Amino acid sequence: MDHRLLFPELSLSIISTNIIEIHPHLDARSMALLKVTSKIACMLSLSLSVFSANASSIEKNIEYLPAGANVSFIAQKVGEKDPIIDYRGQQLALPASTQKIVTALAALLQLGKDFRFVTTLESDADIEDSRLKGNLIARFVGDPSLTRTQLRNMVEKLKQSGIQQIDGDLIIDISIFSSHDKAPGWAWNDMTQCFSAPPGAAIVDKNCFSVLLYSAEQANEPAIVHTPSYYPVNVFSEVKTLAKGSSETKYCELDVTTGELNRYTLTGCLTQRSEPLPLAFAVQNGASYVGTILKNELRLAGIELKGHVRRQSFPKQPEKILAMNQSVPLHDLLKVMLKKSDNMIADTVFRNLGHYYFDVPGTWRSGSDAVRQILKQKADIDIRNAVIVDGSGLSRHDLISPSVMMEILQFIAQHDNELGIISMLPKAGYDGTLAYRPGLHEAGVDGKVFAKTGSLQGVYNLAGFMTAASGKQIAFVQFISSYSVTPAELRNRRIPLTRFEHHLYKSLYQNN
Repeated sequence: MDHRLLFPELSLSIISTNIIEIHPHLDARSMALLKVTSKIACMLSLSLSVFSANASSIEKNIEYLPAGANVSFIAQKVGEKDPIIDYRGQQLALPASTQKIVTALAALLQLGKDFRFVTTLESDADIEDSRLKGNLIARFVGDPSLTRTQLRNMVEKLKQSGIQQIDGDLIIDISIFSSHDKAPGWAWNDMTQCFSAPPGAAIVDKNCFSVLLYSAEQANEPAIVHTPSYYPVNVFSEVKTLAKGSSETKYCELDVTTGELNRYTLTGCLTQRSEPLPLAFAVQNGASYVGTILKNELRLAGIELKGHVRRQSFPKQPEKILAMNQSVPLHDLLKVMLKKSDNMIADTVFRNLGHYYFDVPGTWRSGSDAVRQILKQKADIDIRNAVIVDGSGLSRHDLISPSVMMEILQFIAQHDNELGIISMLPKAGYDGTLAYRPGLHEAGVDGKVFAKTGSLQGVYNLAGFMTAASGKQIAFVQFISSYSVTPAELRNRRIPLTRFEHHLYKSLYQNN
């Protein structure tokens, strides 16, 4: 607003932030107003000068990164409205695993820290003469922490209730979720990796299994794969054994393809080696996998299943609970999710948010809409044009700006007594994915930063909090994408990142 509209008798105009033009014929009141306005102008000049210097320091640090890297960064003291650094803070970027901060906040606001995943064995049938006279329903709810041992304990409770035979079918109920178990925008070549195991309703031991691949004694012979019998999967080897030093080694890559009912075929080449190569793969069909495990546990407990194993995808009313397992509280799961960047926890929580908020089977879309509305209604945070596709940040469709992430961090800091999220974040130099971050270590901020990392191909993100040398708490968001080095630099590709973070966070720590 033009100051002359407020003080028409004051003939003064600010030409720049540090030059004031004074017109003659000013009375005493106008001179007093002049002094106040002059002070405001000086403060504005100083503020803009510091802001410009900070932005300039970011640009200087960017020179450490590979050519073509995209950077956006924002830093703001907790509880204050204006950032101390804002470099492209409105620019949308891939959040990667910093997305888990958003998921954690929405989950605590909607479900509460004491929420638990409850897996049950149910039936509407009577028990007569040690026989369950109908179907046994195993209702899975996407518990990312459920183990085979816990499932075995549930079966043991059936046995203790006197059941020795099930006359009906074993029904694997996965109706809490619907649609695809893989989110839009996930890299197809990551699908068989355990870190991106499909987060379906039926999960046991994170739906990850391991095998051993042995090279043949003679070159050009097929390698041999060994799969432990307790994994209900079929793994076949079409891998060619190569002699050491073979020219084929460079481009004959080891690969895996998947088929129906958790069938895996290994292809490519393996150089001769004295020890087997350990491999781990993600289960693709959780209902089939867990159903077979549960059937085997019934058999081992001496409970005969007369019927078949089948899947139930449509919601039905719960029956009488015969056995159950409760997960640890949500607070504990979220701590693991944030410290270790656990994708399975993030995405099952995300889909459960869609289920509980809208009272529909959880999907990626319902989860996305739920997170958006929860943040708006319960935290007054409008994520605007952000794109939220999953809870983990694995999707290349996810987009969020540093400024929106900063709003979320500020809310978390101001409500930390109730939420407790800050202590769940990895602590630089101590634990989680920040146990050793070279740039932060060299900046001398080990123990002074709690932040979530985010990494995808070409993406190196950080979002969290720093206790500066002054004792003040600073929230910050670092989004780096399109980070790529030449083939000759691949071995040392993180050195530019380390230099960038070293100088940036050392300055942020010392100068605030």
